[in-house]
Amino acid sequence: MLSGKQVAVVIPVYNEGAVVQSVISALPAFVDKVFVVDDGSDVPVSHSLPINNKVTVLRHLVNRGAGAATATGITAALSTPADIIVTLDGDGQHDPTDVDELIAPLLNGAADVVVGSRFLADYASMPYLKRLGNHVLNTVTLLLYGFSCSDTQSGFKAFSRNAAQAVTISIDRYGFCSEIIGEIKRHNLRLSEVLVSTRYINKSGGTNIFDGIEIFLDLVVERFRK
Repeated sequence: MLSGKQVAVVIPVYNEGAVVQSVISALPAFVDKVFVVDDGSDVPVSHSLPINNKVTVLRHLVNRGAGAATATGITAALSTPADIIVTLDGDGQHDPTDVDELIAPLLNGAADVVVGSRFLADYASMPYLKRLGNHVLNTVTLLLYGFSCSDTQSGFKAFSRNAAQAVTISIDRYGFCSEIIGEIKRHNLRLSEVLVSTRYINKSGGTNIFDGIEIFLDLVVERFRK
């Protein structure tokens, strides 16, 4: 608990059991609850995590995608008294100690949703193709939703309870990040962006050009369904 607010963290994972424990261990002490969503990993994450009153592991029997795993985790977090819900990747890319700064705009009432952005400072450490892909998807998101964000593809976000209840995630895979930006616009939520550090442990991992095409198609379909 921080400033009288209960904080829950959602961590979607897929075949990252060897890393997620270090991510959880590095979370600030004020985090009240952690929901690890195992999205059909080959070896269940529960085999490598100590389960206790603070950490809950939820599992999809098949790999459904990061969006579906994030939605499952947020739903679980909303079943608790959490006032703030944070999402971050389980691959060690995000620095868990940044949660403190990420939720600050929520604590002071300046925002409903906060995006941890990699693009508010020098991002030369990001592989070139990732930079290019993110800029393209930022532009696609702006064109589809009319809402600007410097890092639409960031999985490091913080939501007030009301915002988490309002946002609907319909896209199961990577396109959900842009979909959330659209939901922020649709529900007139206040967005803030906070600079976060990023560690590219596996520079060949993450999204590729085929994922980018899938994201674009998913976004077009969902944009005109809502």
